[in-house]
Formats: sequence, structure tokens, C-alpha cells
Amino acid sequence: MPRPPGRKVYAHAKLRRLRREHGMNQVELARELGISTSYLNQIEHSQRPLTAPVLLRIAEVFGVEPEFFSEADEERLATDLRTALADEVCGGAVAPEEIADASRDHPEVARALVALHRRYREAVERVAGLTAPGDTTAVPGGEPHDEVRDFFYAHHNHIAALDNAAEELADSLGTPPGSRSAAALAERLTVRHGVRVADTGRGPGADLRRFDPATGLLVLSPWLTEGQRAFQLATQLALLEQRDLLDALVAGAGLASPQADRLVRIGLANYFAGAVLMPYSAVHAAAEELRYDLDLLGARFGVGFETVCHRLSTLQRTGRRGVPFSFLRADRAGNISKRQSATDFHFSRLGGTCPLWTVYEAFSAPGRILTQVAEMPDGKRYFWIARTVSHGGHGHRAPRAEFAVALGCELRHAHRLVYADGIVLDDPRAATPIGLGCRICERTDCVQRARPPAGERLAVDPDRRTRVPYPVEGSR
Repeated sequence: MPRPPGRKVYAHAKLRRLRREHGMNQVELARELGISTSYLNQIEHSQRPLTAPVLLRIAEVFGVEPEFFSEADEERLATDLRTALADEVCGGAVAPEEIADASRDHPEVARALVALHRRYREAVERVAGLTAPGDTTAVPGGEPHDEVRDFFYAHHNHIAALDNAAEELADSLGTPPGSRSAAALAERLTVRHGVRVADTGRGPGADLRRFDPATGLLVLSPWLTEGQRAFQLATQLALLEQRDLLDALVAGAGLASPQADRLVRIGLANYFAGAVLMPYSAVHAAAEELRYDLDLLGARFGVGFETVCHRLSTLQRTGRRGVPFSFLRADRAGNISKRQSATDFHFSRLGGTCPLWTVYEAFSAPGRILTQVAEMPDGKRYFWIARTVSHGGHGHRAPRAEFAVALGCELRHAHRLVYADGIVLDDPRAATPIGLGCRICERTDCVQRARPPAGERLAVDPDRRTRVPYPVEGSR
């Protein structure tokens, strides 16, 4: 588990949780680890960091991967907590180091505060949705799509059981991976499930996929490419053949509404379909061979740019990990419609995202791949790839949706990507300073800021006009 030189690992909260889940006291665990009880006590109270031998022994005793002790989850939780505490209703700023301490030392308390704030925001939105007194229109609840995104986010966008099942199916088809498996998938649906596959009419409003269980008829849009057709066929196979696995995953998600349950089932079926078209072992080997060249990978597997990006963000199989990517899809207005991550990169849910992020610049250069070295306020740097994609538009008046999709990884992985060739990665001056979104970004010198930084006192001076829109006291 690579780490920056000199960085110490403190894992007391996770270690205590593992020990208690296994019904062990400190004396018993210390005996298993081959260390003294006092040494273990110091580790559990953040007085001593984990050494590599102890970390590996803990992983062996409890049957977890060393990555279990990664700080990524703590950093994600700290970002969520910072977002919650930056809300005006909280009444004051909390120092970043205190938020980090709370997330590390008391993660369950931090999660409870985040959940409480989320429920508060949902209640505020429900109240705002009320119209005139006496109106009996039902007020919508929380967003089930957010629950589903949180589910995949919590799993680091990797569902091992689905990946394994999809790879077994791909092997059994006996055809090359990708769009060329569409005919074999259709045949499997017919032979094993009695499903007839037909095309819809060519009207602009036709569904991409529609299945009637009563008649066994699966209707696909004739506008689908071969890769898209194979994806829809594999999705339907997932819903039919992997029902028990999907039921178990949905039940274990603990979602709050039937709508969220159905949405996560669709998301899991789509995950399975992508893994059938791009089986794990094949796509991992190809990605490393081609240095993550997105166009070449798309050509090899017969799928589109967005599908390749999405699949690369899931390559986190134990013992055969790919580059840990974050994957996002956004529109021109800054709305993020897809957000999956195998890293700790996390934008705020509230207040929009950073306009200096290259994902938005992609709209000014449609179809071109743009790159960016971006630095977060905490000094961590990332390498980003972004490009526009479009959906629909079959016919002159047919509606077309345009998005920008982006893949990002920590800068230490950038040398593995063909897109980093010729870019000076180790020069801090080449990095674009971005933030978590204006609502909680602590940068006080940003000329692009859309709202004042939370918790700062504004410097309001009629005799002074600064280059930044919201100067704060103490700044020059």
C-alpha cells in the first residue's frame, strides 16, 4: 500500500472496532499480534503509529486487506463533516484540524452528525416545497438517487461478487469481450429464459430497452450501437440470472425507500453489464498495456468513451488493482449526475463545484481530451482527464444531451497514464488550485469565488476594491 515518504499510519478507531467485532480484549489481541499489551494500548489511543509488520499481522489476524487502514475513508468523512458544519445553521466555523480529529478519533459520532445534517437539509427542502396554505399536494422526500450514489461511494465503486459473476458469464459466452458478444447474449436470453429480442420503431421517443415479463418480449431501440445493444442485453441478463445476488446486495444496502431499492438494483445490473462487456482480467491487462488510453480501450472492447471511463473507475480487485480513479459526469450548469470514486476525492453536495475544474472547460473544446493537474486546499494534487460526450440526437429535431465526463487520480499514479506524457507533474506551479466548492472552500484569494468562505469575517470597506469578490479580514 504505497504512501508518501514519512507518512505515519494511525488506525486506532478501526483497530478498536475490529477487535470488538471479533470479541477480543486487548490482552488477547496483543498475544495474537506478538506485541505487548501496552504497545497495543498505545496504538489504540493514537500514541503510536502502525508499523508495516504490525499492519500486515493485523490484516492476517482479522482477514482484511492492508488497504482497510487507508486514510481515504477518514478523509471522505472529514469532507462530509466539513460540509455539514459549514452550513450557516451551525453558527460558526470549526477548525479543519478539529474536523480531521473528530473524523479520525470518533468516526461514528462524525457519521451521526453528517446524517443529522442531511436529514435537516431534506426537511428544509421539503418545507421549501410547500406552496399556499391548504395545498394538499404531496411533498417529496429525500432524493433516492443520492442514497444510491452513497451506496456505490461507500463500496469504492467496486462490487467484487458482481465482477466475478460477470467474468464467468463472459468466459462462458466463448466470444471476444465487448460489443461482439451482443449476438451471444441475445442467444443466451432466448435459450435459457425464453426471451425474444426485437427492435422498436424509429420514433424519437422510443425506449432504449423495455421488457415484458408476461410475454417474454425484450424490445431494444434500433438507434443503439452494437456496444450499447450488448450493454442492454447484459443488463437484462443480470436482472434475470443474478436475481439472488442482486436481492442480497440490495437488502444489505439498508436504503430508506422502495425507490432507492429499485434504483440501486438498476445500478448493480448496469455494473454487471459493464463487467460482462469489459471483463475484469481482460480490461485490467489491456489498461496496463495501453497505459489507460481511453480511445484505444474503447476500440478494443467496442464501447463508448463514457463506458470506458466508468469501467476504469471500478478496477479495485484485491491483488490486481488498477489506477484508483474518480469518475464524474457533469452538465454545463455544474450538476453532477454521476459520481463514483475509488479514491478519497470528494466534492461537496452543497453549493456547487469548483468552476476552475477542467471538467467544465471541456465544454469549450467538444470532443477533445483535456488534462489538468489540480491541487486541493490541503495540498493534495490530482491528475484529471476530461472530455465531452453526447447522448441522443437521432434526427434533426431529436433532443440531445451533452455532458462532460472526467477521470481523476492522485498525482502519484499519473505516470501510469499516457495522458501525462510531456507534462511536468512535479512542479507545484503547474497545478491549478481548486476547491471543494465555494460553500466550504477555505481559499480566500480565489478570484472565481461565487460566495463568501464559510466561517470567515468579510472585510467590508467602501474605500477599497479588491481583486477577489469576497475579501476577508486579515487578507491583503
